[in-house]
Amino acid sequence: MLRRIAPDLPVSIGDCDRERVPATVSYDLELRDVRKVYGNGTIAVERFDLRVERGEFISFVGPSGCGKTTTLRMIAGFEAITAGEVLIRGQRINELPAERRPTSTIFQNFALFPHMSVQANIEYGLAVKGLAPAERRAKARGMIEKLELADVAARRPDGLSGGQRQRVALARSLVVEPEILLLDEPLGALDANLRKSIQNELKLLQRNLGITFVFVTHAQSEALVLSDRVVVMNRGTIEQLSTPYELYRRPKTPFVARFIGRNALIGGRMIGLSDGLCAVDTPHGALRGRGNGEDLGPGDAAIVVVPSEAIDIHPAGRSGGMPDLGRDANGLSGQVISSDVVGHTLFLVVRLGDGAEVRVESHVARYAVDLVAVGCDVALSWAAEESTIIRQD
Repeated sequence: MLRRIAPDLPVSIGDCDRERVPATVSYDLELRDVRKVYGNGTIAVERFDLRVERGEFISFVGPSGCGKTTTLRMIAGFEAITAGEVLIRGQRINELPAERRPTSTIFQNFALFPHMSVQANIEYGLAVKGLAPAERRAKARGMIEKLELADVAARRPDGLSGGQRQRVALARSLVVEPEILLLDEPLGALDANLRKSIQNELKLLQRNLGITFVFVTHAQSEALVLSDRVVVMNRGTIEQLSTPYELYRRPKTPFVARFIGRNALIGGRMIGLSDGLCAVDTPHGALRGRGNGEDLGPGDAAIVVVPSEAIDIHPAGRSGGMPDLGRDANGLSGQVISSDVVGHTLFLVVRLGDGAEVRVESHVARYAVDLVAVGCDVALSWAAEESTIIRQD
């Protein structure tokens, strides 16, 4: 069985370097001002700082080419670091080769050995570490039982389903008892239903084992569901590092506001504070919202960010204008230009007077069909507290 990671356990940094972690060390993983520049001058990662607590589930998300996989590979030892430091439990590991780092990596294609059985695949890492045959068989069998692979232990990978191969990859990585498990798009090749099922199993497994997971994914929904914290990357740097709730509800930059969720972004200029909220002058009148801690002053370019789910739809007022929404609400008026239903979700696009478009998501039963039909004039409203005011680039 796998041991549960605890602060007073010895940590292995390679096969030959065993020592007790100093009491002052509180992070499983630290990246200090890490930089990666390729030989042709391309900057892949720049000034990357991250501190990961023991047992955390951290996800990296961002567009293709943002540096998230490169960062993971530097932690694993598959990419050399140009500058900065990587530490695991207080130990600097920059020069330590990948096979001696206390990490294990799962790749998108799982990288299973096709000529080996499930049992042999899982035992492989233990054999590399020099464990006696009887001991590695016992450890592998324990992991096989834990991940419910006993029925397929004698099969080769080509005789397994996608979900079974994913479990084998997990078992092979976990059986060597890594301090940190690195996962590079491990669910990307699975179909939607299986992907959801494995997500749930992965989070439960991580909680039970207490191992730190660092997870790279293109699927923001996956990161938001699984993670304790999410790192949003853009052009090799961290745009925002937050809990999933904070990231989704309070984006700190225009990039994050556009990348995470479906937010309405309305540009304008700061007016000042009103009842503890920031007021922004926009082409649609003054709108209010919560600041995100930035020092914004009157006249500064700002963006009002509104989560799609926070928006309510009303019939337009007289002459297509705004109805009375009350002093605690923000409001816009426009015309429905797209109305689609997928399952129980209604997706609307409303065009405002200046040509800007706002996307709204809601349960299909919430609004009458004739209110949200294409061509209808509508008013949109939301509680001012739901808005976030951020600096415009």
